[in-house]
This record gives sequence, C-alpha cells and structure tokens, in this order.
Amino acid sequence: MKPTFVAVTPLIPAGGSLPAALAFYADHLGFSIVWQGDGMAGIRRDGVAFNLVVNDDRVWADNASFSIGVSDLEALYQEYREVPAKVGPLELKPWGRREFHMIVPSGVCLQFYEHEVA
Repeated sequence: MKPTFVAVTPLIPAGGSLPAALAFYADHLGFSIVWQGDGMAGIRRDGVAFNLVVNDDRVWADNASFSIGVSDLEALYQEYREVPAKVGPLELKPWGRREFHMIVPSGVCLQFYEHEVA
C-alpha cells in the first residue's frame, strides 16, 4: 500500500517573542495552544495547525503567505476586522474568489477565503 499524506503543518515565524505571538494567535485569532517547547509552539483552530518558531527575520516573514479556507467568510471577517493587525477588505478577486487578508504582527500574511464544500 502506498503511503498517504494526511496533513501539513507549516513552520511560521513568530517574531522575536513567542509569548507575544501566542497571545496574539490565541486572544485575537481564536487558536488554541497545543504544545510549547524551546522557542517553538504548536497552535490549532479547527482543522488548521501551525508551528510558530521564534524568528524575527523580516525577509522570511514578509514572504510567508498562507491561504486558509473557512466555512463562513463573512462571519470570520466580522470577527477579525478589529484585531491589532493589518486587515484588508473583504472583496471579490479577479479570479472569482471572495477573500480577505491579514498581515499579522510578525509580518506573515494570512489569506482567508470561503471554502466550497464538495
């Protein structure tokens, strides 16, 4: 039997302070802290997981982008509009998908879109 890929958990820069990054993701974005280690931590919200790593390399952070499918884009946009991050407008993109993006304090871009259930 051929092995099957079942999940991907990206390593993303947390900036220079893991406690500050964990507070941001937990308090403002609704993620749970799954584990913490030396300079790293795992976070999860529903079916999406990230591993945060202490790293304040802005080149890495400014070039990191993750597209996250959600079940209710409008409600999530309302939830995230006022978080202390750069939240872009909810809009229909030229490629036909409604989405919005957020630049978190470390510089990473999170893009949210309505996930079509098949």
